[in-house]
Amino acid sequence: MRELFTLVAHLLAIVGKLARPGGVRALAAESLLLKHQLLILNRSRRRAPKLTPWDRLLLGFGLVFVHPSRLSKIAVALKPSTLLRFHRALTKLKYHLLYASGCRRRPGPKGPSRELIAVIVEMKRRNPRFGCPRIAQEIAHAFGVEIDKDVVRRVLAKHYRPESGNDGPSWLTVIGHLKDSLWSADLFRCQSILLRSYWVMVVMDVFTRRIVGLSVERADIDGVSVCRMFNHAVAGQHSPKHLSSDHDPLFTFHQWQANLRVLDIDEIKSVPYVPLSHPFIERLIGTIRREYLDHVLFWNRFDLQRKLDGFKTYYNQRRVHSSLSGKTPYEQGGRSPPKRADLHHFAWTSECNGLFQMPIAA
Repeated sequence: MRELFTLVAHLLAIVGKLARPGGVRALAAESLLLKHQLLILNRSRRRAPKLTPWDRLLLGFGLVFVHPSRLSKIAVALKPSTLLRFHRALTKLKYHLLYASGCRRRPGPKGPSRELIAVIVEMKRRNPRFGCPRIAQEIAHAFGVEIDKDVVRRVLAKHYRPESGNDGPSWLTVIGHLKDSLWSADLFRCQSILLRSYWVMVVMDVFTRRIVGLSVERADIDGVSVCRMFNHAVAGQHSPKHLSSDHDPLFTFHQWQANLRVLDIDEIKSVPYVPLSHPFIERLIGTIRREYLDHVLFWNRFDLQRKLDGFKTYYNQRRVHSSLSGKTPYEQGGRSPPKRADLHHFAWTSECNGLFQMPIAA
């Protein structure tokens, strides 16, 4: 029994010496590493010996048992030139990670967030005819996030791929504010799905860019029809002091002049044969054609009137304008803006039966 106890004590002492830092374990590991390095250096090669995977594994495993203070004395297989090349490689990698174009952690501004990029791309996808300034203004109006049009352009160039058949022209508004209580009226013609002609009268408030009203009549209208269209467009609203119109022959009927005198409205004529002298209403008619009538079909006068009333609601309440500093006509008229949406939690609403889709607060 005594001999067994002595044997166990010696065994525990040996295990303790091997388990503690340094000692026999460190000496054995260091001897093994040195012998293996000698075998590597004695290989008959003209150049420096190439380490095999087995050499790297054995050297790495042996270094675990060697004291850190002894590493510099036994690392004879590492030449100074190798260390310098390794340092140059690390320096090159550092500057590559800092300034490479594909690096995700470059210094300086980080650009728009992932949520904002998703909103920009989604708005362009849902409204392919919107330009970069329009998208920037819509996002600022919906989310309260000020974003430059150039940022929108860079985001779309990198993340948006237009679908075939959905590319359309965009427009930039360059008109300014004018005097209040000045309305403009004009007429344009459009064709139904049955190729029947209809006249549309548009009346707008120049100061707020608000569509006052829209009225539709069949072709071959006369002075009575023009007066009826105007009275229907402005029904239920206060009459302005001045009304701007062009030199269309339809505005020369004596019934039209008499109707304006009854309503106590002074008519202001534009410069003959110069559409630029009547820019506000001409631009509005172009907007109605490009953004709406060129993308919908109608059957008759009542169908066209119903669809134009829907566009009027969208135009006055939801559509922002560059000339109004990104506000809607209703906000320009004094109404409070809608609740700001959050980029992390919002919804989309459809306007004009899905032709336009705008973000709103969820």
